[in-house]
Amino acid sequence: MTAPGKSPVVVAVDGSETATAAAVWAVGEAARQHAPLLLLTAYGFDDTWFGSTADMPSDWIAVKRAEAEALLRRTCETLEAVVPGLPVWTEATDRGRVPALLMVSERARVLVLGEPIGPLLGLFSGSPGLDLAAKAHCPVVVVRGRETVDGPVVVGVDASPLSDAAIGWAFEEASLRNTRLLALHTWHDGDLSHTGVGSGMFQFESLQETGHRLLAQRLAGWQEKYPDVYVERQVEHDKPRHRLLALSHNAQLLVVGCRGRGGFAGLVLGSTSQALLHHASCPVLVVRSGEC
Repeated sequence: MTAPGKSPVVVAVDGSETATAAAVWAVGEAARQHAPLLLLTAYGFDDTWFGSTADMPSDWIAVKRAEAEALLRRTCETLEAVVPGLPVWTEATDRGRVPALLMVSERARVLVLGEPIGPLLGLFSGSPGLDLAAKAHCPVVVVRGRETVDGPVVVGVDASPLSDAAIGWAFEEASLRNTRLLALHTWHDGDLSHTGVGSGMFQFESLQETGHRLLAQRLAGWQEKYPDVYVERQVEHDKPRHRLLALSHNAQLLVVGCRGRGGFAGLVLGSTSQALLHHASCPVLVVRSGEC
């Protein structure tokens, strides 16, 4: 079935345990967002799809489609037990995983994936030059680790206006979950020229004080929009991935922006993103600029 006009929460399923965990997380997110849920499975190849240049036997294609549809039915049954009555749509496509996910991201509220192991690992490996989290048309959630039910939503904040997208999503998630927001800003000695902290210092102001001032400025407008969200601010002398990974142990959700500057520069394409996507202890939400 095709999802209705309202942008759905989309989750990729492939029968793996990690994809099932992502689907369970996604149905909860759809319920919080009052949005429909779309289950997507792709049984084609990443460089083409059946019915175009691929010359595959029709009976083989029919078997693959039947398997995909059976998988979707089983997943729907599992999710019905989690959140009864939630609108769930399904879609099986003969495209490959990567093109299918990129295409569906154009109409998704958020795209949810399981922990990148096994078949999904290649989506985040940077080979062949594709990073799904960087190129998707909507925010991407990687469901890994576990959610600490009473833990905060954690957001990484840098000196760039581009981090507004991540901050906005983090406030919304904290409000929907009725939990507090922990906003983190970091600096480290080798990166002061790029963080925007050093260049923005007032005379006689310490880096710690500058960091707190930066957080106050970046969060002010969002706190007015979400007065129900209690905000805890942390300014640390550390690399962002170290602190974010540590905070993820007791968090419900970790929210980070991409294509930002400062302490979170290169977040999706560099070592920081690899650390978060592969080692965070809770789900990770990656937001591109302009997506809030």
